Amino acid sequence: MKKLNVVKKDGCMACKQCEIACSEAFYKEFHEDYSCIKIRTAKDGITPKPVVCVQCGKCAKACPQEAITQNAKGVYTINKKKCVGCGECVKACPFGVLVMKEGNENPSKCIACGICAKACPMGVLEIKEA
Repeated sequence: MKKLNVVKKDGCMACKQCEIACSEAFYKEFHEDYSCIKIRTAKDGITPKPVVCVQCGKCAKACPQEAITQNAKGVYTINKKKCVGCGECVKACPFGVLVMKEGNENPSKCIACGICAKACPMGVLEIKEA
């Protein structure tokens, strides 16, 4: 299974380079709401915490059109031809990393492309084959 992992949990500086890279890859603009990776704050209220898609499949189960399927590498992807933009997958994501840009027909989710990992100056993120 291919997926994005946080490998240095306390290494994040909240520089948001990962969010910028992700939103620019999907939407050609930076907007943290359009990134499929989120930098949140840990329970201590101070420490930055990257939140990533763990490829759990809850989005696929919630999709009434069966537009989200798991590929051979274990990554859940959205078939834009089948997707009707209902947003049920966005609501079902327990991590809030499946996003729907207002005015777009389809949501976006992490496809484990590694753009965010390459953008991270601290090496906090990594694409792994499990």
